[in-house]
Amino acid sequence: MSDASRPSAPREAAAARPHGPAAAGSHEAAAAPHGPAAARPHEAAAAERAAAGYVAAFAGLFGPPPEGPAIPVDWAAVEEWLGLPLPADYKAVATVYGPVALGERLWLQTPYARDPGGFDYGYFVTETRRMAPGVLPFAETGTSDTLFWDTTASDDPDAWPVVVHSPERERAGGDPWRHLGLPLLPALAVLVAEGLRPVLARSGLAGAGAGPWTPPPRRPAPTAAQRAALAGGGTGLDALVALLPPPPEPYLGERDWAWVHESLGTRLPAEYVRLAEAYGGGEWRDWLRLHLPLGTGEYDLVAWARWCTDNYRGLRASFPDRHPLAAWPEPGGLLPFASSIDGDQLCWLTEGDDPDAWPLVVVPRHAPQGPPLTGTLTGVLLSWLRGELDEEGLPRLLYPHEDPMDLVAYAPRKAPRG
Repeated sequence: MSDASRPSAPREAAAARPHGPAAAGSHEAAAAPHGPAAARPHEAAAAERAAAGYVAAFAGLFGPPPEGPAIPVDWAAVEEWLGLPLPADYKAVATVYGPVALGERLWLQTPYARDPGGFDYGYFVTETRRMAPGVLPFAETGTSDTLFWDTTASDDPDAWPVVVHSPERERAGGDPWRHLGLPLLPALAVLVAEGLRPVLARSGLAGAGAGPWTPPPRRPAPTAAQRAALAGGGTGLDALVALLPPPPEPYLGERDWAWVHESLGTRLPAEYVRLAEAYGGGEWRDWLRLHLPLGTGEYDLVAWARWCTDNYRGLRASFPDRHPLAAWPEPGGLLPFASSIDGDQLCWLTEGDDPDAWPLVVVPRHAPQGPPLTGTLTGVLLSWLRGELDEEGLPRLLYPHEDPMDLVAYAPRKAPRG
């Protein structure tokens, strides 16, 4: 990121500097105990005074905290997970206020979690900090703007300037980044001066089920073998296994391949069977779902393929220009076996009598139909995981500065309990 003008340290930080006779080398200073044991109580008291100053400054902008206790935060655990210290003003405000909505359109996010499917601080940070090197998010708005600290601007977190990313400005062709050049509290004061209403309420994103956030295990560093597989250019299952080791107990479902073949009326490609037996059903890169191959549920392979092909024929009858393909069991028809979280379908084109020669095709949800893909199933997966493939329905999903290894992931389906 470009370096904004660096602000001076917040005035509240002056409380942490020595002052008075003890700081001036007086007799009292000479008689005082020295060393870490003596410094720690003084530093703690100074930090408490500084925190109180930050909270008072925030209250001066937006008023007192909402009713009820704030969600507690284990700041040491949060900072260890982040690998960074956080600004003192943010921690002070978050400790007293918790997650709050400012001016009815800006949500100050703090480390908390809701029930599954709700807000999760770890997901919020992990996904949004991908936008640019060195940014760390702390707030978002109702118009999808995100407020970050630029951690590259200073080694002192209390001096990190606030930057704002605006998708609206990006769509208009402008620079999406606004550099406020000020730490959190002065930056909020600027936003209030520009029209942000100086009112607050408990964040509606938190809800009644919000509670403390527990940092998840940190993603392990990639091994040398994974790095080699990422860069090596291999296209077979061995290369995929080296890049992304399969789960120890892959779950395929409760039936067998004979039942699948009989239900669909065809044998399936041997490469797909080997892939499914290695990995089971699951989700690649939080995007592509490999339907449970031997399952009997409505979203598992057999039921999904039947529904999807019937649905495609109905769409083709109404919109033939956008749905030009045949659908299984029509000759050469598409047969889906995986889908994206956005509704795109990864299919075979069942051309000819040899399933091992069937080409792959993506049926995109939001774009015209494209040509078949080039390569084998594992080769296509590897090319996509490496950030080389960028197709409608199988997008690259990487910012230009990102390491593809950071997004290589697979979440396997679990066998039902009992």
